[in-house]
Order: sequence, then structure tokens, then C-alpha cells
Amino acid sequence: MNKREISEIKKQFRKDGNAITRICGCYVDAEKNIKTTLREAFFALSEEEIFKYYDIFKKALSGSIGKNLHTLEYSIHDEEPGSPHELLMTLRADQLSDDETVDSFYNKVIESYDYGENYYIILIHSSYDIPGRAEDREEMFDASDEVYNHILCCICPVKLSEPGLSYNEAANAIEERPRDWWVQPPMTGFLFPAFHDRSTDIHSVLYFSKNPEQLHGEWVDACLGCPPPVSFKAQKETFQEILADTLGDECEYDIVRQLHENLTEMVEEHKEDMEPLTLARPAVRDLLEKSGVEAERLQDFDKIYDETAGENTAILVPAITGSGKFALKTPDVEIRVNPERLDLVETRFIEGRRCLVIAVEDNVEVNGLPVKMWEAEPPAE
Repeated sequence: MNKREISEIKKQFRKDGNAITRICGCYVDAEKNIKTTLREAFFALSEEEIFKYYDIFKKALSGSIGKNLHTLEYSIHDEEPGSPHELLMTLRADQLSDDETVDSFYNKVIESYDYGENYYIILIHSSYDIPGRAEDREEMFDASDEVYNHILCCICPVKLSEPGLSYNEAANAIEERPRDWWVQPPMTGFLFPAFHDRSTDIHSVLYFSKNPEQLHGEWVDACLGCPPPVSFKAQKETFQEILADTLGDECEYDIVRQLHENLTEMVEEHKEDMEPLTLARPAVRDLLEKSGVEAERLQDFDKIYDETAGENTAILVPAITGSGKFALKTPDVEIRVNPERLDLVETRFIEGRRCLVIAVEDNVEVNGLPVKMWEAEPPAE
């Protein structure tokens, strides 16, 4: 799913939205015991509760695509009878009305979700009557020809509120505040089926993880039944391993700098795209050639890429570039450079020592304090 498709579903969670038909909930303690459950028509809840739930649902569709939000695809084998995919299809078809099926899903979550604290499982069923769109992208609500039936799951931590003092209006006194168990924003969730090209795609699911490095692979396998996502960190490490194995001892500073400049330029060119930029094997090879890697160094590139990343694996560019900063690090010094001013950093031999030389054109600060680095203009060389 891309940004526009995710945004369209998020817009249903608002005051005038009426797509949600049913809500189910299961509160689980740290010992994996079910403490209480909820099964209601969504609009039977109070208005205050509805708005609180809307906030939770929006959070489960928030974050960066490829980092917090991952579209996971099912293979034919993943959709066999008795699979987690079949259970999700049944939950959707029954609109969460069958208690036994809902309980079966809860049990799968409880068995496979590794958390160790209290949490609240929320399931909703929703029916979105997809409006048609004119050529200018204006919605035509009288031109709908499909209803997107889907379920959304959120797993929310439940934490004890902090101790403190509060004002008791009835007693007109400052008293100790009672501690309550508070439902937090979701840490994990999914939307099934995915919403692709403004249509239902039962062969994929949108997965959410608040922490991009805690993707709960075992839970994804048990409850979603598809290959788990790969974290940004793992993708970056894979790219670095490909680069190191390809270049070997020839991994020179100038090549890495040019590589970073080329990646930054690519990100800028595609910043308005609805989906994050990815590089498959041929594109990575072209990138290395463009960055100055000699042809002889690329003779074994295809084999190295396939063994490290996988033949049909593409790497997310945002995972490689991270924050976009260019960082140089030694055991004792770390320097971060604006990627647009890499020209300020040079490598030189000075008095027999390898040095990084940084041209200083503006003011210099040390620990936030402006400092004077020299008394006068340096002598001409």
C-alpha cells in the first residue's frame, strides 16, 4: 500500500465516518491470562470511547512505509486450508460475529506474541463503500462499484499510571491520585486485506510496528501466516555487507562519498513518490558503477548480491541512507557532515599521517559555544 491508499483508509476514522460495524477486544495480563473481553456494535459505545478508539486506529496506520508500515504478500502455499490466512478470511467474512472464531484468533495472539506485560487486543470490522474518482481525482460518491470489507487489529500496551497528587473537587482537597491501568497507543497491528489500487487485495496485508526494530517475526508467522518484514537495520547491514564483499580492500573514501551523494540525489528526485524507492540487484550494480567502482571489482557482484540479499530481493533506499547525514567515525572521533557540503571534507597526508581535512568557512561551535579558532588570516601556502 502507498501513502495515498493508507491515508484514504485513515480518513474513515472520524466523526462523520460510519464504516465500522463491530468491535471486539481482549485484555491480557503479563502471565497471558485473559482478564476481560469486549464484543459490541461499534456505535453502541459512548461518543467519548469512540473518539479514543479512532485515535488508536489512526496510530496503527501511521509511520514510514518500509519502516513502520510493511505490505506483506501471501504466496499460494500461505493460503492453504487451515492457514492463518484462512482464519483472517473467516473473521472478515463473519464480520467478527462468530465468537469461536474470534476466540481462536485471540489464542493465536496470546500463544505467539512475546511481550511480558499487560496488553489489549482490539479487532474491528469495517465496510468502506469506495467512492469513484473522476480524472481530476475528485471523489464521486454516487459512482461506487465496490465495498472494501476489512478487519483492523491493534495490540496496545496497558500500563499502570504514574503515582501523584490530584485535586478532588468533591472534597475540595489535594489528595493522592488513584493509579489506573491505561491503554497506550498500539505497538503492533495489521490491516487485512490490503487496499491496493483502491481495491481489495486478499493476497496481501498491511503490517504495523511502532518499533521498527521489533517486528515480532514469530507472531507474524503464527497470526498472519506470511513472510515477516525485514527491518531497516537489517537491510542497511545487508547493503554494507554487499559493498564490503564487492570492494574488499578497495573500499576507498572517495567511492563511499560518491555513493552517498548519488543516493542522496536519488532520494531527492523521488521524494514526492507515494511509495519508498527500492533498488533491485541491477539498480545496485548501476549505482556502484556510477560511484566509481571499476568493472573488474564487479565481476562477482551478482553472486555476492544473491548470496547476501537474495536474487529477487530489493533494498529500500531510505534504509541505506538513514537520516541522510554523512558520518565519519574513528575510534576516538565522530564527524557528521551535511550531505550537500561533502566538498568541505578531504583526505590528505600531512607530515606522514593520514588526515581528514575539514574546510571551515563559517563560525565554529564547541559544545554549543561559539569559539575563535585563529587570531588572523592563515599564512598563504
